[in-house]
Amino acid sequence: MSPRPAPNLDLRRDQIVRAARDLAESDGWAAVTMRRLAGELGVTQPVLYSAFAGRQALIDAVALNGFGDVAAALEAVDASPMPRMRAYLDFAAAHPRVYEAMFSMPSGLAFAADDTPEPLRRAFSGIRDAFGDADGTRAEVAWSALHGLATLQAAGRLTPGQAQARLDLAHRMLTQLETR
Repeated sequence: MSPRPAPNLDLRRDQIVRAARDLAESDGWAAVTMRRLAGELGVTQPVLYSAFAGRQALIDAVALNGFGDVAAALEAVDASPMPRMRAYLDFAAAHPRVYEAMFSMPSGLAFAADDTPEPLRRAFSGIRDAFGDADGTRAEVAWSALHGLATLQAAGRLTPGQAQARLDLAHRMLTQLETR
């Protein structure tokens, strides 16, 4: 009898991240447990722990995956401010639990540091390309404004039906800075 081939760890990690994302989006983050994921994937919990040290490492991987996706969404549109702003807000609205993992849940990910992971850098570059300046401050302010809009909209704390008016106003405010 020949030995069982070694599992492809990258493939396993991708499957687990995808399952965690799907489960979080459908049932919320409280439903994402290692036990439930193991059941969903038809594996044992040790299989999950061979890919991720624990739930926090898995949530960080989902967040990184989300940053890669938002970067791709930003890169898929024109680099001018309005299309980038719209793409960002559309991503946040379409993937609320992933967005939550990216920004609202505890995280071991480094932001704005030397060891910031590449997907975060790419996502920020997508904003910086539209609102860039020498030190990235305008891009940080633009990202902050977009994050505020996305977070407050997801929480139902903004007037319904005013999303476009808010986006237009944020666009005018952020691009007006270019002329001063």
